[in-house]
Amino acid sequence: MEKRYVLGAGLTAVVLAAGGGFAYLHFQIEGTPESVAADYLAAWESGNFGAMSKLVDDPPADFAARHRDFSTALGVRTVAFTPEAVVHQSDRAASLRFSSNRTLEHGTWQYDSDLKIVLRDRKWSVDWSPATLLPQLAAGGKVRVREVQAPPSLALAADGRALPDTTGAREYLQDVTESFGVDPGEGNRAWAVEYGQGTKFKELKVFGKVGHSDVRTTLDRRLQTAADKAVGGRKAAIVAVRPSTGEILAVTDRLATGKGAFFGRYAPGSTFKVVTAAAAIEDGLSPGSPAQCPQTITLGVRTIPNHEGLSLGRTTLTEAFAQSCNTTFSGLAVNRLKSAKLQAAAVVFGFNRPVADGAQRASFPTPANDSELAEAGIGQGKVEATPLNMALVAAAVQNGTWRTPRMVAAKLLKRPTEAHPVRADVIAALRPMMRAVVTRGTAAGAGLPAGTYGKTGTAEYDAAGHSHAWFIGYRGDMAFAVLIPGGGSGPKAAVPLAARFQKAL
Repeated sequence: MEKRYVLGAGLTAVVLAAGGGFAYLHFQIEGTPESVAADYLAAWESGNFGAMSKLVDDPPADFAARHRDFSTALGVRTVAFTPEAVVHQSDRAASLRFSSNRTLEHGTWQYDSDLKIVLRDRKWSVDWSPATLLPQLAAGGKVRVREVQAPPSLALAADGRALPDTTGAREYLQDVTESFGVDPGEGNRAWAVEYGQGTKFKELKVFGKVGHSDVRTTLDRRLQTAADKAVGGRKAAIVAVRPSTGEILAVTDRLATGKGAFFGRYAPGSTFKVVTAAAAIEDGLSPGSPAQCPQTITLGVRTIPNHEGLSLGRTTLTEAFAQSCNTTFSGLAVNRLKSAKLQAAAVVFGFNRPVADGAQRASFPTPANDSELAEAGIGQGKVEATPLNMALVAAAVQNGTWRTPRMVAAKLLKRPTEAHPVRADVIAALRPMMRAVVTRGTAAGAGLPAGTYGKTGTAEYDAAGHSHAWFIGYRGDMAFAVLIPGGGSGPKAAVPLAARFQKAL
């Protein structure tokens, strides 16, 4: 017959009576990995180190002291554990992954650790080591909390992720942190949980005080990466904005002057013909209106030539725009529009208007005579703009509204953003004209993606005929400007760069 004898808590001997004696069968195992893990973590949460010690296989003599010293060093106020499922490695070993959540004086610290459980002498127990307290303690050492300098704020992309230090937007990101982040210093102290031995300690967690935060910008990481890749090490700039909101999506600035994409003003050249065409449409012309495009034209004391000797003769306003005929638009400025109408159109597209905090506004000084007006009509002479300004011109055509650009949330700005609509008939005329530039005009055949609208610019800036290469445009809800200072021809230099940018998306 079979009999059971209780030998101790959870331990039972099973024997079989046979032939007047007893035959040994087996001993029942005390506990399970699951019950030991649950009891151990419950005792730890309540600070019952004695109960914990009883669940440990061969605990060190200073078991309780080690736990108290660890909590004292960190200033632990509360502790809670979130266990995962017990994993059985064999019939004699198991482990439990658990999350430690400790409330310290300066914040909450969460990290993961492992509880090892073994079967020895027919009893499941915790196989304890210092790594159970903190994985880094497996190699010895100690933890401490030390006051440190608060880390500076970081300017992040729109998705909350950091951009590489090599990005062409680096200087602009620094401006964002200086303007909208929190600098370390008085009133922004921080504390670090550190682990180490001797004099070598490593930060495991940093707690910052009131006000410290990173700043999320409007930069789109995909567009920013594409712009950086397209420009490479070339002295050029690409600025991309979202026409529907004014958000700056990308800025790659490799110009020789610091932050030239927002602060460096250059003659915009024929990209300004968007403005001159807008003024002409407001004055009654249409894309199909007749236009004259002689090889040269003399206005005041200034003789205006076309690039590379272009001569279209009698044509339309659209064809003169698509082929970037200087003589057509200089003639319109002087003989039809005059100074006031051209300047009024320039204001509509952001010239002489505050752009954003710190950024340079585009400049259209009142022409003093016909010679200056002739130059102004083609974006030369005293007319100047930044790449950001010209990206906003393209954005206004795409959306029908000129908007204040911004690189952070509107609520962070000191002044409210502005939105200035452009006449609907002007926009309706400009869009097919900008499309013609890409399909059959000066930007044709450069590999621009389908759906791109644009305007090229070759802006001479000295008597020797050196020129800046420009291309502005839009595709979908993205407008952009490309500038290569001293780059020569807009169609030959800036347009291919714009194509590389869009193909990299």
